[in-house]
Amino acid sequence: MKINGIFPIIITISGIIFLVVLLLGRNSLNDFISEKMKVQVDAETSLSVEKEINTLYNYTHNSKDYEFTLLEFGSTGCTVCKQMEPVLEEIRNSEKPKVNVVFFNIMHPENLAMMKYFGISAVPMQILLDKTGKEFFRHYGFIGSDDLIALMTVNSVQH
Repeated sequence: MKINGIFPIIITISGIIFLVVLLLGRNSLNDFISEKMKVQVDAETSLSVEKEINTLYNYTHNSKDYEFTLLEFGSTGCTVCKQMEPVLEEIRNSEKPKVNVVFFNIMHPENLAMMKYFGISAVPMQILLDKTGKEFFRHYGFIGSDDLIALMTVNSVQH
């Protein structure tokens, strides 16, 4: 009888520990999957996307006067992605720093190459590019505009 009473408790505790480990390790898991996706990009796609990034988001080579680019990978059916919409709008309307906010809907096939290049494994995913189009920050999930602006401000000071 005692073994039958202990077994459900052990299963419950094991399940809770498993869920906690998954929750704590989700960023590591996303990073791992992201890196695996990046190495699967063929050379032609990689060169094509790099050229597109350089053309559109390297503000030292084009005539646009942005300081940063915020790439938001998301979906219209994603609850957290919807929560990010006012944040994106606030960043888009900020005067300092001046940020080019670009939304990529992961459900649209034309965004697949960009998703593979950046190794997007979960949404919403925010990627910050500096003035030269180089990635300096990535985040999965919700992040507030104050945090994003602070990251850009720190990056401005460092460069």
